Amino acid sequence: MKIMDVEMFGGPGKAHFEHVLTADEMHGMNRVYARVTLKPGCAVGYHVHQGDGEDYFILSGQATLDDNHERELILNPGDNFFTPSSRGHSITNNGKEDLVFMALIIYDEQKK
Repeated sequence: MKIMDVEMFGGPGKAHFEHVLTADEMHGMNRVYARVTLKPGCAVGYHVHQGDGEDYFILSGQATLDDNHERELILNPGDNFFTPSSRGHSITNNGKEDLVFMALIIYDEQKK
């Protein structure tokens, strides 16, 4: 399991990634499959997906999600949200406890 802390797309703070599988292990079907932790006040900044989509599944904490600058959603444990290709999103932890979620980035077409 690859573990890393990174700043994501200009969001404040760092995101803690625990990669479940590598892209190679997913045989060109997915780019990222990871458990992500955001400390309070941290975020994955706004970004647009091209050629892939991303699903977030909330495990604990509460997320504020910007859906393509069209609406803001609150996600709680058990909620998920999928952002398809050509749309954007950000996810922020505005709560007082860690936000933990699964992130899965799925290619539109299998990479060879």
